Amino acid sequence: MTITLDIQQPQPFDLVGSKILISGNAAAFEGTLSIRVSEGHDEYASFANVGALGLRQFQGSIDIPDTNSFQLNRLFLTLADDTGNENGPSVVIPVLFGPKILPGYGGWQPYTVKPGDTLTKIAQQQYGNSDFQPIFQANQHILNDPNVIFPGQVLRIPRNDI
Repeated sequence: MTITLDIQQPQPFDLVGSKILISGNAAAFEGTLSIRVSEGHDEYASFANVGALGLRQFQGSIDIPDTNSFQLNRLFLTLADDTGNENGPSVVIPVLFGPKILPGYGGWQPYTVKPGDTLTKIAQQQYGNSDFQPIFQANQHILNDPNVIFPGQVLRIPRNDI
């Protein structure tokens, strides 16, 4: 009962939407990986099929039907061999949940910080208001303080479909 997982998508701290796409290479017992998404309060589960013999490419996804069910914007995606063994091998990937960061989240675009930029100034340019929290939260893996950004730094600007 061995499992080999090479997860290529999502990467740690990727900004994801309500449909989380998963891909990589795996060899799993009976060809099934379980997929769980949780933030410690609520959880969603699904599965993906992979080749049972040898390492095989796989693609899967998990839908989060109620984006308000999570209390936090940092989620943990867990992939594991679907053998029913809770202590079996698994991979845990932290991801940032866009719908908790920006209502109507529909993706993001890169923005390169220019001299004189502040998060408030960028928010004003991008959203028409000074609420920089969506930008700060979408970049929490690289920003510790909203007052400290550097020219040349590439930030993710969350966009909405509303």
